[in-house]
Amino acid sequence: MRRALITGITGQDGLYLAESLLAKGYEVHGLLRGQSNPKRPLVERLVPQVHLHAGDLTDQSSLMRVMAAVDPHEVYNLGAVSFVAFSWENARVTSDVTGLGVLNMLEAVRLHCGDDPRRVRFYQASSSEMFGNVFEVPQRETTLLRPRSPYAVSKAYGHHMTINYRESYGMHASSGVLFNHESPRRGIEFVTRKVSRAVARISLGRQQTIAMGNLDAQRDWGFAGDYVEAMWLMLQQPEPDDYVVATGETHSVRELLDAAFGRVGISDWQPHVVLDPAFLRPAEVDVLTGDASKARAVLDWKPKVAFEELVAMMVDADLVAEQTDSPY
Repeated sequence: MRRALITGITGQDGLYLAESLLAKGYEVHGLLRGQSNPKRPLVERLVPQVHLHAGDLTDQSSLMRVMAAVDPHEVYNLGAVSFVAFSWENARVTSDVTGLGVLNMLEAVRLHCGDDPRRVRFYQASSSEMFGNVFEVPQRETTLLRPRSPYAVSKAYGHHMTINYRESYGMHASSGVLFNHESPRRGIEFVTRKVSRAVARISLGRQQTIAMGNLDAQRDWGFAGDYVEAMWLMLQQPEPDDYVVATGETHSVRELLDAAFGRVGISDWQPHVVLDPAFLRPAEVDVLTGDASKARAVLDWKPKVAFEELVAMMVDADLVAEQTDSPY
């Protein structure tokens, strides 16, 4: 039985990946920060077969202990401080976890492997936010990075460090440059889930408006459940590499609002949307569109859930959650 270790097990990607690996017959282990992590009950409810270990990406010794205890065949480093807006307020914490945390995990894997650097295959969750003020549209693996937030800078550091460990030590270390991917399990601070939850509540008469920032920002939105399959496929390749994972379609926040409100039969959402400058980024990323041609050709991967289906899925899940008081 193959063993996998997932950092960031409490996030949407960690949960979907755990479910996917369990279905493939893996023994799955997850890293939790702190014994009293408030999301521990969620993980235990959704994926009770996962073995949980206490550890912290900022504490390399804890990572080495977990590596020794699990002795995994594959490591998926999904842990990060991942909310972009938070990163401006807490740049140091974001850098320590999202940037230096990658170095700590890579080093823990390298030391664990000893004289066989390819014994453990390593996946790094890179981000389309690294492209920032983009040099070209669409963005692909060769596009130069121009990050515009502390989060994006931290992700760029981790991305290049993964490449460095691959080239310096011969590790089987790959990065997935994932464009925006969403699901009913997305945190409510992210714009897609913020919208789907608010739309559900507005349709049920539980709130009247939603405060929004830049409605013209455009993103390449896909389904997180599709994207975790690409992560796994990367580690099944004979050689490590980096891959853009995206739908290739771009939609604005206005289109997101159209789809979400339309799902509950509200055609004119303007009376329910309030523009609030507090939700504008200090440095905006206007458009992100991914070219996943390489992933399609090499991994034989392509997204299955379309944008409209994704939004409907999220709104429907939030409607159920609001009516039953049970989170997805």
